[in-house]
Amino acid sequence: MAVPKKKTSKSKRDKRRATWRHKAVVEAQKALSLGKSILTGRSTFVYPTAEEEEES
Repeated sequence: MAVPKKKTSKSKRDKRRATWRHKAVVEAQKALSLGKSILTGRSTFVYPTAEEEEES
């Protein structure tokens, strides 16, 4: 089984984790923004309504 040759430094580990967490924060903000725009009716996002799903 392959193993790493050297220990990963704390700074590299922290940088990777920070990037991963930042991506999650950005996606959460996008989802919240989309939800707010749908509720206010100002959305340009096209999503199926219950009537369209019944017709299909």
